[in-house]
Amino acid sequence: MLDDRDLQILALLQDDARTSNAEIARRLGIAPSAVLERIRKLERRGVLLGYSARVDPRAVGSELLAFVFVQADESPGGEDLGRTLAAIPEVLEVHHVAGEDCYLLKVRVADQEDLSRVLRQRLGRLKGVQSTRTTIVLTTVKESTEIPIPADPGRRRRGD
Repeated sequence: MLDDRDLQILALLQDDARTSNAEIARRLGIAPSAVLERIRKLERRGVLLGYSARVDPRAVGSELLAFVFVQADESPGGEDLGRTLAAIPEVLEVHHVAGEDCYLLKVRVADQEDLSRVLRQRLGRLKGVQSTRTTIVLTTVKESTEIPIPADPGRRRRGD
């Protein structure tokens, strides 16, 4: 169970993962050693999954963002195709979804030609892929990896 301090630490780290333990301690009014201990516990428990840098896709030549729906013929409960899709470098996210399609992929590539190559040479050749539908993003209004963290841990229960 996460308490108020854990939630506050998670919120601060999501805002800026480079925030020092000393700065977190100062903001929360606790000792830096207590912050370090809590962060280590959050990491061990798998609550804090890691730290990353956000990179401007244009700066590295990955300007085109697309979402690709994949219909597959894998058996119910199968995850082999999902793992194979996740191994494709241009695929940033793989979601197993309910409905007409089996997977939803978030794909970043240089341009339309590069997207065509990924669809034909990488996705189209995979065993189990029946068809794909692609939506190209024109403009991104919001893109975030931050998880909303409730201010009140008592409000985290379902139905509140």
